Amino acid sequence: MRRKEGGVSALAPGDAAPGFVLPDDAGGLAALEDYRGSKLVLYFYPKDDTSGCTLEAQDFDRLAPDFAKAGARVLGVSADGPASHAKFKGKHGLSLRLASDEGKETLSAYGVWVEKNMYGRAYMGVERSTFLIGADGRIAAIWRKVKTKGHAEAALAAARDLP
Repeated sequence: MRRKEGGVSALAPGDAAPGFVLPDDAGGLAALEDYRGSKLVLYFYPKDDTSGCTLEAQDFDRLAPDFAKAGARVLGVSADGPASHAKFKGKHGLSLRLASDEGKETLSAYGVWVEKNMYGRAYMGVERSTFLIGADGRIAAIWRKVKTKGHAEAALAAARDLP
């Protein structure tokens, strides 16, 4: 069910979610297999402690009990290191789990490590995106180029609707 996007094969709903094993903010490892049997809201964000990323993390964190009631867990991923994640969480009182992909392998596998442009300058960065992965390990929904306002609520609604 993959489609071509800019010459690159892109993930689509129904595809198996690419596996990963990434260091997390607590010194452990976060792996896709850890979430097998439950729904996973896997959200990718550009950078710790920036305005949009902070709002997004706070929204997911605030709704964590509701995600749990829906049988879903939440994992945030960026290219920032584990120490940056821990500092970010501490500064904003966040409890959600954050994983680090400094090598960008997982970011690339999910198609969120992309060329971006700002003020006429091209650079590589994370496209804010979210993947809802079912208990079976398949992608149920994808949100790309996410606008933070109301996004966590939309992801929660989709998680509730997913068996």
